[in-house]
Amino acid sequence: MTTFLQLHLLTAYPPSNLNRDDTGRPKSVVFGGEPRLRVSSQSLKRAWRTSSVFADRLGDRVGKRTQRLGEEVYDRLTAGGMAADAALATAKQIAGVFGKLGDDAEGKPAYIKQLAFVSPEERQRAFELADRALKGETIDPDAKSLLGASDGAADIAMFGRMLADSPAFNREAAVQVAHALTTHKAAVEDDYYVAVDDLKSPAEQDVGTSFIGVQEYGAGLFYLYACIDCDLLVKNLGGDTALAQDAIDALVTCAATVSPKGKQASFASRARATFVMAERGPQQPRTLAAAFLKPVHTAEGRDESRGDIGRISVDRLLGFCRNLDDAYGPGADAREQMHVTPERAEGSLAAIVAFARGCVA
Repeated sequence: MTTFLQLHLLTAYPPSNLNRDDTGRPKSVVFGGEPRLRVSSQSLKRAWRTSSVFADRLGDRVGKRTQRLGEEVYDRLTAGGMAADAALATAKQIAGVFGKLGDDAEGKPAYIKQLAFVSPEERQRAFELADRALKGETIDPDAKSLLGASDGAADIAMFGRMLADSPAFNREAAVQVAHALTTHKAAVEDDYYVAVDDLKSPAEQDVGTSFIGVQEYGAGLFYLYACIDCDLLVKNLGGDTALAQDAIDALVTCAATVSPKGKQASFASRARATFVMAERGPQQPRTLAAAFLKPVHTAEGRDESRGDIGRISVDRLLGFCRNLDDAYGPGADAREQMHVTPERAEGSLAAIVAFARGCVA
């Protein structure tokens, strides 16, 4: 029987551009017939994987997504005294196990065409093969000698990977992360700005601005849903339950505290979740996003929640959760909540993390 950990978070972001589309505008989506702001799951996972939280909780037990493994091997070989031509041929042999290589004409013959998700153990095995080649040994790199069927890399175990040429070493993601979207109708707005040349002399005829530009932004309360298959996570980690607990710890902490990096220098839009609900049990996972099909509006609510989109959103989410329980049966065996308002705090992130770690026996 599979144990799932489900996370539901509400996070309020002030004016920001956390995750841009190809035109530079904040990403958006139409949900329930109304426009909402959106942050993609790719943006969220990237921010979490590269955060100081992951570094502190997991240390060197994380992988690297890179095209440059062959270049690293090449540099190691040439630094060890191997001739450039021989070093390139050996580096291409090793890097080719992780994916198809670039063309010589592109000037990056040892680069992997796709971003390969490489665990620390796999990277080390690649270097060990290079060291053997430096000693004059004949090497024959292949998937079995370089790739791992399980991970010491927590992020690969969580977010998965695909190796098209070596599908036996693919990793099914144990963590599913939804795109975050605002609980209410939200618009993308334009910020008109100017820049002035500090060294321009007042005596010059043109004493006005030197540059005029526009950047887009938005603001809102975002709902985020994530689901962790705890048993698959442990399996992906080769049965290492302690590492699985640390990975869950890092993920939950990041989801509540780490903001995507888009335009942070312009907006300083760092925020923490004001509401978190964690659920665990074997029940079929489900998002609670449908609670916000009708956009939340300040005219809703009663008593202390009237006019407060944050409180109204929490009430909507919990009410919809109760209704699903009534219709389908309990959606989880146990729940833990944290709710922070300007007046008080109920629950804590530490309690949420402890609850989440308990999903791994």
